[in-house]
Amino acid sequence: MGAPGGLCSVRLLVALRSLPARQLLHDVAPPRDVLLFEHERGSFFAVLGLFCAGQGVFWASLAVAALARPPARALPPDAEIPDRGRLDLRSTLWRYGLAVGCGAIGTLVLGAGLLFSLRSVRSVMLRAGGKQVTLTTHAPFGLGAHFTVPLNQVSCMAHRGEVPAMLPLKIKGRRFYFLLDKAGHFPNTKLFDNTVGAYRSL
Repeated sequence: MGAPGGLCSVRLLVALRSLPARQLLHDVAPPRDVLLFEHERGSFFAVLGLFCAGQGVFWASLAVAALARPPARALPPDAEIPDRGRLDLRSTLWRYGLAVGCGAIGTLVLGAGLLFSLRSVRSVMLRAGGKQVTLTTHAPFGLGAHFTVPLNQVSCMAHRGEVPAMLPLKIKGRRFYFLLDKAGHFPNTKLFDNTVGAYRSL
């Protein structure tokens, strides 16, 4: 008579142990789209885009001005033309060096602003079923750009509690990290930590 009771207790124990795993699987695979992160900074990135564009125009104009030859001074008819070969060479090298330097600074400012805008994440959406993630970045001038990748191609390089300001995300096949500002809103921290916030070897 003891066997049926023992069998029931074993079945009950197995069922109780499987409950957390089933609940976790249900949480990771939601039946509808779930917002995991959101941080709206459209106005900031609009100003950043205008600033970078202005810097690009400014440094480009300086480079063009440096390449332009200075106007020749008018000499009297009876004056001798001085031999300024070495001085002209130094002046030419200086002008070209200044133009290259101004162009490099303008390119760096534009590139840094563009890269930061394209890698700053506005929102993270876990798609229904838990297999795909949609990331929306601010993009230049805060216009926004989004793309969808499989969840197994997303790896969080640090836990939310380990970084002071920015949370780096690595996307397989894409250079540089995507940045999540911790000042943003995490509506579902547990689901975020179990999906996008998990570390994966890519």
